[in-house]
Amino acid sequence: MSKPRMTLATQRVLRALLERPADERYGLEISEYAGLPGGTIYPILARYEQLGWLESRWENLDPREEARPRRRYYRLSRDGAEKAREALAAADARTRSRRSAVLKPLEGLA
Repeated sequence: MSKPRMTLATQRVLRALLERPADERYGLEISEYAGLPGGTIYPILARYEQLGWLESRWENLDPREEARPRRRYYRLSRDGAEKAREALAAADARTRSRRSAVLKPLEGLA
């Protein structure tokens, strides 16, 4: 299996989930924490669920009684939490490496 793309949006979603990895969170909660619109996070959540990094479930309630739609809750799987940490660490290392490559030529100008 190929490694998933680690866009900035993906990193923000994974960081939101890793904040409390054992807790279930619904989409709007993740969206607000990550600072991203639902149209951005739901494809990310679906992709990582297909990879087995996430587990999800629909809440058990009658939307008419509660006067709101049912929520779908997401949680990192045990393997998913570990893979998310590893992927974020690798993404952070790449970012540091790129920053270092950009800053080194500038240091010679000072």
